[in-house]
Amino acid sequence: MDFKKNTIDEQNQHTEAEDILSPDPETVDQATAAASGEPLEAVQDASQSVDSEDQASENEEDPRYAELVRQAEDNQQRFLRAQADFDNFRRRTQKEKEELGQYASSKLLTQLLPIVDNFERAMAAASGTGDSESLAKGVDMIFRQLQGVLEQEGLKAMDTVGQSFNPEFHQAVMSVESDEHEEGTVVEELQKGYTLKDKVLRPAMVKVSG
Repeated sequence: MDFKKNTIDEQNQHTEAEDILSPDPETVDQATAAASGEPLEAVQDASQSVDSEDQASENEEDPRYAELVRQAEDNQQRFLRAQADFDNFRRRTQKEKEELGQYASSKLLTQLLPIVDNFERAMAAASGTGDSESLAKGVDMIFRQLQGVLEQEGLKAMDTVGQSFNPEFHQAVMSVESDEHEEGTVVEELQKGYTLKDKVLRPAMVKVSG
C-alpha cells in the first residue's frame, strides 16, 4: 500500500512540474496582462498577431508557397489581358456593325451612278437636237442597263398573266368575267411585282377572272 501511495505521489508531483514548465497559454496571457497593466484582450490579440506573422514567415520560406503565389499572379495577368482583348473586340464589332448599317447601300449606288450619267447625257443631247427618236433609243438603252444592275442584285420581275392567283405573290384589285381564262386566273397586270432572291419584295397588282 505504501509503495502504491508513493508512486501516485510521484506522478502527481511530475504532473505539477510539467504544468509549471509548460504553463497554459491563457494563463501566460493573464500573467503578461497583469504584469504590463494592459487589458487581457490586447495581450491576446498581440499574441495572435505574432503567431500569424510567424506562420506567414514560414509560408514565405516554403518554395511551394512561392510557386502558388507566382501562379496566382500569372493567372491574374492572363485574366486582365483576356478582358482587355474582349473589350477591344466588342468595341470593334460594334463600330463595324454601325458602319455596315450606314453604308449597306454603297455598292448598289455605285452601280447606279453610270446609269445616272447616261440619263444626263441623253437629256442633254435631246435638248440640243430635239431628236425624239434618238432620245427614245437612249432611254431604252438606259432602262436595259438599269434592269441588268437590279438583276445582279437579285431583283426579278414576276410573270403573272395566265398564272393562277396566289395571294402570296398577287394583290387582286378587281374581278372580271373572262371566257378565255378559268376562274381564279390572272388576266391582266396593273403593276409589276418583284421578288428579291427568294423573298417577295412587292406583290403584283392584278385583275383576276371571276
